[in-house]
Amino acid sequence: MRLSEFDFELPEHLIAQQPPAARGTSRLLIVNRAAGTWRDATIADVPDLLSPGDLLVVNNSKVVPARLLGRRHPSGGHVECLLLRQLDDEHWEVLLHPGQKMKPGTLARFGPDDAGLELEVLAQHTFGRRTIRLRALAAAPVASVIDALGHMPLPPYIKRDDTTADRDRYQTVYATRRGSVAAPTAGLHFTPDLLARLERRGVERREVTLHVGYGTFEPVRTEDVEAHRIHPEPFEIDGETAAAIAAAQRSGRRVVAVGTTTTRTLESVAAANDGPVTAASGEASLFIYPGFTFRVVGGLLTNFHLPKSSLLLLVSAFAGTDLTREAYRHAIAEEYRFYSYGDAMLIL
Repeated sequence: MRLSEFDFELPEHLIAQQPPAARGTSRLLIVNRAAGTWRDATIADVPDLLSPGDLLVVNNSKVVPARLLGRRHPSGGHVECLLLRQLDDEHWEVLLHPGQKMKPGTLARFGPDDAGLELEVLAQHTFGRRTIRLRALAAAPVASVIDALGHMPLPPYIKRDDTTADRDRYQTVYATRRGSVAAPTAGLHFTPDLLARLERRGVERREVTLHVGYGTFEPVRTEDVEAHRIHPEPFEIDGETAAAIAAAQRSGRRVVAVGTTTTRTLESVAAANDGPVTAASGEASLFIYPGFTFRVVGGLLTNFHLPKSSLLLLVSAFAGTDLTREAYRHAIAEEYRFYSYGDAMLIL
């Protein structure tokens, strides 16, 4: 399978630079896999599109303001740090800029010297990654200093600085488990009112956790799709969610995943168990591309994704390559908004 089969041209003005004026007002493209058709709707229509008894599974991971801007110490040169993954209380995997100058032993500081953070580079890895030690310069938890100093890690295709508003809008309303460096963006469309309408409709909701890291957005660098590998991301499925999924499957009810991260979490555990979803935690590195057999997910709510990305490959695996390609052509012709702050697809 060739990566070039999953390329498309997208007019730049369709890349959403801002969230919608109000959460819950995005457009929605409904894709029917059985009929091979699609139609236009809005995200507010989701309760009417799902059936009583459907099980909606969401990712409750919370985005960390993981972009730190500071200076090398003591030389003063500019440093930008993206916290990718916390390894333990002091150690992180990060991306640093300018990477070529950030050798092991290099120090950098963020914020005031009496209340900020100090970074020490410990090890250098491929594709710009570093292992660092991060400590607070005052008697404060590192997490609280990160929250005070950090910027929301908006994707690089959003060509603006983050704002105070992004701290709310680049976060789902049900985010509780701190750990992501990018939002599980399909969930950004939900409002408390929309969730309440789903509950009244008889749609059950459960949560999983997958902390979104660089692996979700890492470019597919090989033309041979099967040669790509996904960087592991930590996940957890609790007993309540596992039991709800098992009950839904026993009774033939549909499991609808909100986002590719939720999909990968559920299907990773099902693949490891050769079928059932059980309570589990670990690291998800499952790469889903066309030809994959879905064991759990029967519906998928997702945003529109980058060309030649692992996320687009997952959607193509679920909806079918040809149907996904045609649905994307329609979305572009109708000027849907793309990517993290863009519109959504509901694939049933």
